[in-house]
Amino acid sequence: MTPAQEAGPGAVLVMGEALIDLVPAPDDPAVFRAEPGGAPANVAAGLARLGTPSWFAGALGGDGFARLIEQRLVSAGTELGLCARSELPTTLAVADPGPHGTSYHFHLADTATFRLPDHSAEVERFAVVYAGGVAAAVDPSAAAVAATARAGARHSLLVVDPNVREDRTIDPELSLRRLRELCELAQVVKASDEDLARLWPDADPDESGRRLAADGRLVLVTRGAKGSTAYAGTAEPVSVSAVPVEVVNTIGAGDAFMAAVLHWLSTTPVDGAAGPALLEREQITEMLGFASRVAASVCAKAGTEPTPPLPGDR
Repeated sequence: MTPAQEAGPGAVLVMGEALIDLVPAPDDPAVFRAEPGGAPANVAAGLARLGTPSWFAGALGGDGFARLIEQRLVSAGTELGLCARSELPTTLAVADPGPHGTSYHFHLADTATFRLPDHSAEVERFAVVYAGGVAAAVDPSAAAVAATARAGARHSLLVVDPNVREDRTIDPELSLRRLRELCELAQVVKASDEDLARLWPDADPDESGRRLAADGRLVLVTRGAKGSTAYAGTAEPVSVSAVPVEVVNTIGAGDAFMAAVLHWLSTTPVDGAAGPALLEREQITEMLGFASRVAASVCAKAGTEPTPPLPGDR
């Protein structure tokens, strides 16, 4: 029996990158800590910690950084049966925290991180397929992510988080086109207001959210401390405030929000014919509130691991 056949009901296939974030130490900015990262890997680990079966369909290299990433994913409970292996090194993302968020500088050439296989044949075994991040935007992984996403849209629930990154090593025109196509393929899109401004610079992020939703999608727009808004089809948007917290760290908060949404969708009965775009306003409010609490649990401490909610906290 293959790993995908063992996935089971409610399982999520997470397609994308796992890399190492080099993050300045809080007490000494000249010292950088190596922390496992990559939005898809963060989502996969977050899902497992929340209790939803997650299968990380990325690629791990043959260096010490890859072993650190594997230890993190395995300790969270993420399944690695679909993860590719290589002797190439791991991609590094040097974090540059600032007053308006964290930017990254990538070292991704000739690394294992983006040597992803096409998992189109596996998606029927999963309730949800997640795609996005740098792997969806750069070669050689973009084609495999796109093919898996197309299959996911046909056979499962496709959820996309574009998680736009800008860097001298990333072709902006090509990467943005690929991410726009992925968003337009999905049934659910989660994006920050900054993501939408980069993807569609000639439109207000709210306008872009409404337009995407009008085609029958559920679109979730996060705005950091300003909270989040859901656009479900042509219905009036639903907004929820961010959970007040003393911020220690913002890296991974958006991925924790995404993991919480995926967990909610995989554990809540949703009319298959109607789909997420026709969720009731009360359900959407509950989902956004839950995701905001999980994201706040990351902001309140160092690291990117969300704190699982208390029993009954939905």
